[in-house]
Amino acid sequence: MPEKIAIIGGGNLGRAVAEGLMKSGFMTPDQIIVTRRNTHLLADLAAQGVVVMPDNCEAVRQAGMVILALKPYNVRDVLRELGPFLVEGQHILISVVTGVWMEELQQAAGKPLPLFRAMPNTAIAIRESMTCLSHFHARPDQVIRVERLFNALGRTVTIDEKLMDAATVLGACGIAYALRFIRANIQGGIEIGFDAQTASLIAAQTVKGAAELLIQTGRHPEQEIDKVTTPKGCTIAGLNEMEHQGFSSSLIKGIVASYVKILKP
Repeated sequence: MPEKIAIIGGGNLGRAVAEGLMKSGFMTPDQIIVTRRNTHLLADLAAQGVVVMPDNCEAVRQAGMVILALKPYNVRDVLRELGPFLVEGQHILISVVTGVWMEELQQAAGKPLPLFRAMPNTAIAIRESMTCLSHFHARPDQVIRVERLFNALGRTVTIDEKLMDAATVLGACGIAYALRFIRANIQGGIEIGFDAQTASLIAAQTVKGAAELLIQTGRHPEQEIDKVTTPKGCTIAGLNEMEHQGFSSSLIKGIVASYVKILKP
C-alpha cells in the first residue's frame, strides 16, 4: 500500500498542500491525513475522502512523510509531543514553517531524522507553487522523493537554508505582491473603460503570459519589455510615469521591509 502523508496543521497552507496533492493525482484522498483541533473546519476535505483527525500523534503513526504546517510559536512543542512516534528509517519530516531552522527541528524531535524545509506559496493548491527546498541528513533517494512531491505541485529549486527567509519573502510573500499589482491593473482598466470582470481577466492573463515568457524562454525581463516599447509610444510613456512615481523603488523597498520583519519580528 502506498505510504500516507500526514499534514500536521490544517490551516490555509496545510489545506492548500492537501488540495494540491489531490488535484495533481500524486496522492489519493485516503492517503492524506490532515490534523486540526477543530476538525469541523476541515469538513470539506473530509467529504472528499481525506482522513481528518485531531490527534497529531496518531496521524504520524499512520504516515511515512510528515509535513509540519504549523505556526512558528508552537512547532517546537508539537514536535516534542510527536518525538516518541517519529521513527528513524521510517519517517521523513518536512517543515513549511517560517523561521524555524532544521537544527532546531531536530533538537525538538529528539532524534536524527531526514529533515526538509520547504517554502511553497498558496498557489500550491492549483499546482502552480514556487517551492524552495533545503535538506539535512537526507539520502539522495529521499531528496528525490520530496522533490517529486513538490514538483507535482508546481516548480522547485534547492537552496541553502540560510536563504530560506529570503525565499519566504520572494516566493511566498511574493504572491501578495503580484496580486496587488494585478488589482491595481484592474482598477486602472476600470478607469479607462472596462467593466470589472473583463478588466480582471485581461490583467490576470496578461501577467500569467508575461511570467510564462520568462520561464519558457529564460530571457531577462528587459528583453521582452524592449519588444513592446516603440519610440514615442504609449508603453514607454506609461513605464516612465510609473518609474517617476517610484514603481520599482517601492516594490524593492517592500520586499526589503518584509525581509527585515522576518529577521526582527
